[in-house]
Amino acid sequence: MADGCSRGEKADEARRDSSAGAVGDVLEFAAETVDAAGGRQNPPWQILIVDDDHEVHAITRVVLGEMTFEERPVRFLSAYTARQARSLLAENPGIAAILLDVVMETDDAGLKLVRHIREEMGNRQIRIILRTGQPGQAPERQVIAAYDINDYKAKSELTAQKLYTATVAALRSYQHITAIERGRQGLERVMEAAVHLAGLRSRSQFLAGLVGRASALLTNAATALLCGAGEGGGVTILAEAGIPADLPADLPAEAAADIAAALDDGQARWGARHGVAVLRGRDTAPLALCLLGGPFAEDDRPLLELLCTKAAVGLDNLRLYERLNEAQVATVHALGKLAEYKDEVTGDHVKRLGRWATAIARELHARGDFADELDDWFCDTIGLASVLHDVGKVGIPDAILRKPGRLDEAEMTVMRDHASIGGSILRDACGGDRRGYLSMGAEIAESHHERFDGSGYPRGLAGDAIPLAGRVVAVADVFDALLHCRPYKKAWDMVEVLDLLRTESGRHFDPRVVDAFLAVLTREGAGV
Repeated sequence: MADGCSRGEKADEARRDSSAGAVGDVLEFAAETVDAAGGRQNPPWQILIVDDDHEVHAITRVVLGEMTFEERPVRFLSAYTARQARSLLAENPGIAAILLDVVMETDDAGLKLVRHIREEMGNRQIRIILRTGQPGQAPERQVIAAYDINDYKAKSELTAQKLYTATVAALRSYQHITAIERGRQGLERVMEAAVHLAGLRSRSQFLAGLVGRASALLTNAATALLCGAGEGGGVTILAEAGIPADLPADLPAEAAADIAAALDDGQARWGARHGVAVLRGRDTAPLALCLLGGPFAEDDRPLLELLCTKAAVGLDNLRLYERLNEAQVATVHALGKLAEYKDEVTGDHVKRLGRWATAIARELHARGDFADELDDWFCDTIGLASVLHDVGKVGIPDAILRKPGRLDEAEMTVMRDHASIGGSILRDACGGDRRGYLSMGAEIAESHHERFDGSGYPRGLAGDAIPLAGRVVAVADVFDALLHCRPYKKAWDMVEVLDLLRTESGRHFDPRVVDAFLAVLTREGAGV
C-alpha cells in the first residue's frame, strides 16, 4: 500500500495522455492482505469514484488510499462519466460504496445514475455519497428527499477527515445491510429446503436431499457430510454432497473429533474449516451434519443449526409416514389373505397381477399418457393396491365362488356384487384418505369390471369415467386369468390371449392401456 498514491498519480498522467476515461480504466490501490492465521486473503472493499474531474480521483486516493476497515483494505474503481459507471457497476456487483458527482456529461448525470442503480438495477445495498461542486445545481434538501442517496457533501466543505468519516460510515452501513440480506437469503434457502425435504418419502432420498441443500446453504461450503455414530465410537458417513476429487478418504482429524463430540452431547461446533450441527429426532439416533470449506462467518452458524432443527422435524415426520405406510401395507396384506382364504386361486394371481399393473403404469408414465393422473405415487401404489381387486369376494357364498363350471344368470348376478362389496369395505377402511393403498384399492375393486364401451358393471361407466387404476388392472386381470386354469375353465395359450386383448381394445379395454401392455410384453419377450 505504500506506493498506492504514486501509482494512482502515474495512472492519472497516463490517462490524460490517452483518450480520457476508457470504460476498462480500473485502478487498484490496495492489494488483498493475507491472514496469517488462516492463510487466506481478506477481500478488499470496492469503492467506485464517479467524477469527470481527474483531480478529484487523485485527491480521493491520497486521502483514502491506505485506509482499512474491519481488517480489509480498499480497492478503487474510477469512472469519468455516468455511462462508464454503469458498465463498471454491471461488471463488479460487489461494489460497496460510490463517491458520485452530480454534474458530468450532463447537469443531472449523477442523479440519473442514482435512479438507474436503485430502480433499474434494483440495488438497494450499495451506499451512495453524492459529492457536488455546484450545490445550487442540486440543492441538498430537494436531492435528499427525491433520491435514494445516503449522504450529501459539497466538495468545498469536504475535508480529508469528513471524507474518511463518510466513507467508513458508508462501508459499515453496507456491511450491516449485506449481513441482513445474507441472513434473509439464508432463511429463504432453509425454508425452501424444509419444504423440499417434507415432500420426500424415503429415508435415502431425504438424507441425499438434506446434504444437497446443506452444501448450497452457505457460500463457502464446499462439502456436506451427514454422519452417524459408528461402531466402537467412530463416525459413519451416511450421505454426502459436493465431494471434491482430492478429498482424503478419512475425514480431517479435527472435523472427525468435533462430529463425534457433537453426536455425544448434541452441541454444534465450528472450526477454521468446518462446522458441525446436530439433528436430534424424537425416537431416532442423533445425526451430525458437517460442512467442510470455509471460512464461515459468524452469521452462518445459526443457518446451519436452523436447517438441522427443521431437518430433524422432517425426519420425525418421515418416520411417522413410514409407520403409517407400513400399517397400510400390513392391512392390504391381511385383506389379501382374507380373499385368498375364500378363493384358492387368488394367491399367485394377485402377485402376478401386481407386477403387470405396475409395469403397465410405468410404461404409460414413460409415454406421458394420462399426465394429470399418473405420477410416481400412482406407479408405486397400484401394484400393492391391485391385491385388493377381488376382496369383495368375501361376501360371495362359497357355493357360487367355488362352483366348478359356468355360473347361471342368477349366480352371475350375485357374483357381480363382489365389485360393490369390495369398494364399500375399502372405502370404509381408508377413512377418507385419498392417497393411500386402501383408497386406490377401493377404486380398483369397484371399477375393474367396468368396460370401456360402458357395458360393464357395477355402474356401467365408460371411457375416462372409469378410474385409471381400474382400467389398468382390468387388462392385467383378464390377461392373467385367461393364461391360467380356473375351476370353471382351462388355461388359454398366449396367442389366444393376445388376440383377445387386441380384439377388445376400445370395447372392453382402454386402447392406450392395451398398447402399453403389449409394449411391456414385447420388451419382456412374451411372444407378442
